[in-house]
Amino acid sequence: QVQLVESGGGLVQPGGSLRLSCAGSGSIISRNAMGWFRQAPGEQRILVAAITMGGDTTNYADSVKGRFTISRDNAKNTVSLQMNSLKPEDTGVYYCNTVPWMVDYWGKGTQVTVSS
Repeated sequence: QVQLVESGGGLVQPGGSLRLSCAGSGSIISRNAMGWFRQAPGEQRILVAAITMGGDTTNYADSVKGRFTISRDNAKNTVSLQMNSLKPEDTGVYYCNTVPWMVDYWGKGTQVTVSS
């Protein structure tokens, strides 16, 4: 059974930082392009950052460019998201999944709340 487990979320003040991690079962991460998705309350889940299988190319939503950095470690089957200069609008549940996403791969996500 494929499993992706996200961690690292929490409550942080505006301007703060968090680092999210995603661990995958088997070789799901090392064999796929991966992404981090965010679902804010009452909104659809959106892709905020993506990275190719080899890690040579990354893409970001305009709203997070220059503040978020996605990275991966294929040997450890993990993908991370470094989030700096956090804003209240970054609040939501963050999920990792392949790109394009697979419905069976969604995990429970990790909650990020940016508030003073």
